[in-house]
Amino acid sequence: MATVFFYLLIAIILHALIQEYVLDKINRRLHLSKTKHSKFNESGQLATFYSFSFIWGCSILTNEEFVTNPTFLWEGYPHIHMAFQVKFFYICQIAYWFHALPELYFQKVRKEDIPRQLYYICLYIFHITGAYVLNLHRLGLVLLVPHYLVELLFHASRLFYFSDENKQKGFTLWALLFVITRLLTLTVSVLTFGFGLSRTDNQGFSLAEGNFNVLTVRMTCLSAICLTQAWMMWKFINFQLKKWREQSQIQASKKKAVSPKSRPSKKDSRGETFLKNQSCYNELENLKRQTSVRFE
Repeated sequence: MATVFFYLLIAIILHALIQEYVLDKINRRLHLSKTKHSKFNESGQLATFYSFSFIWGCSILTNEEFVTNPTFLWEGYPHIHMAFQVKFFYICQIAYWFHALPELYFQKVRKEDIPRQLYYICLYIFHITGAYVLNLHRLGLVLLVPHYLVELLFHASRLFYFSDENKQKGFTLWALLFVITRLLTLTVSVLTFGFGLSRTDNQGFSLAEGNFNVLTVRMTCLSAICLTQAWMMWKFINFQLKKWREQSQIQASKKKAVSPKSRPSKKDSRGETFLKNQSCYNELENLKRQTSVRFE
């Protein structure tokens, strides 16, 4: 807890440095509104954190061989002993998400955005701390890395969108990877809690040994993950429907702007062409007369 508090203070300092020397300078050039200014700062901070955590998590997965051997997620449970990089990774993750709570005050976040940010901050703290305390750090790391990749893509796409509203291709790729990651999370969780841990030899509950491999704990963890994924999918579907409605309204307004009344009729167009042709004919006749007079 003392180490987490120490790195929490470091995270606050790094947050202030990134805000002052990077994000504020970009904001002055873009001249964003207050709403976009707040979202730009949020996405800038989170994109930096997600990119760093994703690279760090990938290096740990390759070194520890978590991906090549899926049974490594539950074999030898409880996983009391951690590699230094894994333990340090979890300490930094917990410290960062705890630091996000006082940052709501330091950054003067709008009251409308505070509940939304509190939801995902508390979810991160709950899941990461739960994986650390219950000795499920292998499963937590495998689930965090692809999730951080999807979140990194979303916030990077939002940063590009604020710089140029025509750059929206990143959101399409994000939507595809978001659904794939949710399915992957559910599959790995069911495989670990439903089949892996339930068939290991070391069954029982012991705080001294750090063993929490009982049916109640397994079902509670699996239910928490499934409910979180369902809530995220619900938010995702609502976001896509809202975006689709906005686009349909924009297209409808464009169609109304170009109404049939404003278009010229066929009769009017024919009359205009006739008058143009007649004027051209008269000019040609005048030129002929002038040339004939000169030749004479």
